[in-house]
Amino acid sequence: MQIATHEDCAEHRPVPGHPERPQRLQAAIEGAAALGARFIPVTVNEPDVLRAVLTAHDRTLPDRLRTAFASGTRTFDSDDNPISEGTYRAALAAVAAAIAAVEEIEVRAAVRVWVPVRPPGHHALRDRAMGFCFFNNAAIAAEELLNRGIGPVAVVDFDVHHGNATQQHFWDRSEVFYLSVHRYPFYPGTGAGDEIGSGPGLGFTRNYPLAAGAGDDTYKSALASGLEDILSVLTPAAWVISAGFDAHRDDPLGGMNMTEAGFWAIGELVGQAAGKSPVVAVLEGGYALEALSRSVRTFLAALDGSVTS
Repeated sequence: MQIATHEDCAEHRPVPGHPERPQRLQAAIEGAAALGARFIPVTVNEPDVLRAVLTAHDRTLPDRLRTAFASGTRTFDSDDNPISEGTYRAALAAVAAAIAAVEEIEVRAAVRVWVPVRPPGHHALRDRAMGFCFFNNAAIAAEELLNRGIGPVAVVDFDVHHGNATQQHFWDRSEVFYLSVHRYPFYPGTGAGDEIGSGPGLGFTRNYPLAAGAGDDTYKSALASGLEDILSVLTPAAWVISAGFDAHRDDPLGGMNMTEAGFWAIGELVGQAAGKSPVVAVLEGGYALEALSRSVRTFLAALDGSVTS
């Protein structure tokens, strides 16, 4: 198991008391470090990062984010996106880590790379930030894999919130299958079971909406069904995981009832489905620090343990 992260991801500092706080980064790193995971170098080269960003976003988004703090604004695009002087650097660093993970797969044939970064990304639309998210790290990672000839790609999202922006980005495409298991109805309001893509992408989006309070067994059953959906139409050359841990019962935002045992089951299921294909797992939500660290550790242990020689 390798870790791709960067210290600048801690430079996004929302208002005091905001759940998406810098301490999340260390909690997510500690969960992997406890398993003996190896850090890989991550370089933030702004032109290279922006090239990758523009595979998932309109040019206006990074341009606006770069100048937002200097203009005196304290939120960006919506009230749930507070920004600070370091937000742009942190968002760039998050994407740089996702790129480094893909490079590790391409150059060194890594099979499991954990990308503990913030801000998270799966709500970041092509031209607008929302839901604590500025750049869509998971979608960019999938695009990077495809651009390097590593495809098709399966994107699996188990954050408590539906990844509306990732779904929208791949909605009409068949080289990426998007699967989400999430609470519904809930923020951001998307992710109903009848949302299945369109055009060439019809059937390559699958949502498993769950009622509030769902626990380990329900999540495991839904994810197992979703993974069967993927493998029935696609043989992924690589997997990208939007790994959110805010369905944990201790999380202040999720309203669900998962435990570390549930995240172990998720890691095991994804690992078994992926087999020896590479997996890039990118941090999304998870706002109870101790629960986040424990859940990351169990998820990654199960994910990595499923790889056999």
